[in-house]
Amino acid sequence: MQRRLVPLTRDCPARLVPVGTPITIPKNTFVTLTQTLGGNFTVVFDGKMARIDGVDADALGLEVEQPVYAARADGSIDPAQVHEALRTVYDPEIPVNIVDLGLVYACDIDPLTKRVRITMTLTSTGCGMGPVLVEEIKSRISRVPNVAEVAVDLVFDPPWSRDMMTEEAQLELGLF
Repeated sequence: MQRRLVPLTRDCPARLVPVGTPITIPKNTFVTLTQTLGGNFTVVFDGKMARIDGVDADALGLEVEQPVYAARADGSIDPAQVHEALRTVYDPEIPVNIVDLGLVYACDIDPLTKRVRITMTLTSTGCGMGPVLVEEIKSRISRVPNVAEVAVDLVFDPPWSRDMMTEEAQLELGLF
């Protein structure tokens, strides 16, 4: 994505990256749009990086992206759709989804309770964006038909390393 400067059309809630502190960026503030992956936006303004949720796309003059999934006739959860939903969640600082980054350790689907449990980590134990990513994962997977509940377990053992990234992600970031 090519960076571009845009003015906010209204006051806009955001979260500072990487600490996750909620802020409001005032209307008419010019922000540099640096990432638009997964339906959320990373911007830079006044030397600070922030994440704007997709529901606030209109403040940037953009449209909200909402993936739509077809329901299975038998009422079961489609694991491929859960995986696809996970791949729409991006680290706000790195233009790679959390699956290809190697942050997702497990995805368990209970067909009886229709509960999805994700076990994941973060690139750093001090990352304040962890709770933000957890809520985004819950929101994205909840859109998959027949999912009744989503739980996310954040773990730090084993610790993340760039070796956990897919080869494609390493190539994308020039680490290979």
